Amino acid sequence: MNKIISRITTNNQICGGKPIIRGYRITVQTIMEFVLAGTPTSEILEQYPMLEQQDIEACKAFSLMI
Repeated sequence: MNKIISRITTNNQICGGKPIIRGYRITVQTIMEFVLAGTPTSEILEQYPMLEQQDIEACKAFSLMI
């Protein structure tokens, strides 16, 4: 749980308060849309080079919590 909390945050001034990844303007929802569409992790990381594989795993775990 702490790993998720350290990677997934909210800030009312960024993306309207939606859950985001490590303060970047990338929402959990955006990443999960890629995941659910079957996009390989390697392709997501290529499109968002600032992210790490652990960020994607945190998004998956977070989506199961809500």
